[in-house]
Amino acid sequence: MKILILALSGIGDALMFTPALRLLRKEIPGAQIDALVMFKAVKDMFDRNRDLNNVFHFDFMKEGALRSLKYILGFRHKYDASINVYPSNRKEYNVINFLIGADKKVAAKYLRKDLQNLGDLNNIRVPENDLTHNVQTNIKLIEKLLDKKCAEEPRLQFPLKTEDENFAAEYLSANKLNDSDTLIGFHPGSAVLKNQAKRRWEPEKFAELGKRLIKEKGARILIFGGPDENDLKKDIYKQINSESCYVVDSGNLPESAALMAKCSVFISNDSGLMHIASSLNLNVVAILGPTNPHYIHPWKTNYKVVRLNLDCSPCFIYSPRPLICFREDVLFKCMKELTVDMVYDPVVNFLNQ
Repeated sequence: MKILILALSGIGDALMFTPALRLLRKEIPGAQIDALVMFKAVKDMFDRNRDLNNVFHFDFMKEGALRSLKYILGFRHKYDASINVYPSNRKEYNVINFLIGADKKVAAKYLRKDLQNLGDLNNIRVPENDLTHNVQTNIKLIEKLLDKKCAEEPRLQFPLKTEDENFAAEYLSANKLNDSDTLIGFHPGSAVLKNQAKRRWEPEKFAELGKRLIKEKGARILIFGGPDENDLKKDIYKQINSESCYVVDSGNLPESAALMAKCSVFISNDSGLMHIASSLNLNVVAILGPTNPHYIHPWKTNYKVVRLNLDCSPCFIYSPRPLICFREDVLFKCMKELTVDMVYDPVVNFLNQ
């Protein structure tokens, strides 16, 4: 059997498919299982996953419609099944799944905007459930394809290479850090498409949190993020203004992950790095506002979700609609009124353990 995994969205969505991928490989060990990804960071991550035979990378947004169509047609009728990882509620993803031409086209049936986004182009569907974690929905996709109930829910899979771990060791040595230090990771960024930058806790609060952890807990703060978040990282670094704060610049995502693994606690917005921290079995403090915590809370690791539990939240749903706040008092109140104390307390609880 030949199966193509369409992991065209971001790091976190791709990573939350890996437990289903693990089960798929276990159930049909002789299958050819390939993945098609749109982001280089996802390729770097999937290249290390032994459950995949091949990982194909193509930047559809950069290459444009005609080149993208030509590329996709190169896969046509070469696979028995193709799977749109959950979530992927965009008409472009459904059209790609259809054009692959597999007999079995697997995808979720979304509660919102499914028909408008051409969800019916897929012929094996699993109903979306707002109370179900994304990992579990992806496992249901595999179960529907295999027509078999799986008895386990694996951890997120992000294996690291020796070269990744060497980077982390060299980084610690170069900055005179060691494993006995209280290393705390920050990820102040997030995706920006569809106005998702509004899911970010304010940089000023990350900076205040960092100052307190350095002063009161002797912590060393490592600020993580992708190349497009360099200005954000430097801004927080300058506000903290301490020799105990470091901006992490790595060559790729696995190197960052290897350094994240050294942290006692990882503090993050709703982002791919939050899920990487889960895959590394870290203590995670997740700062969540408009996103449904049932969908994306840290998977199978020690964690604390910090949120306000407003009546209007969650409001960010899996559709192409941008993130919009309709409150009349404070726009994006769910993020703006999360205090430093609300994040500091669970961090200290983890450190005390």
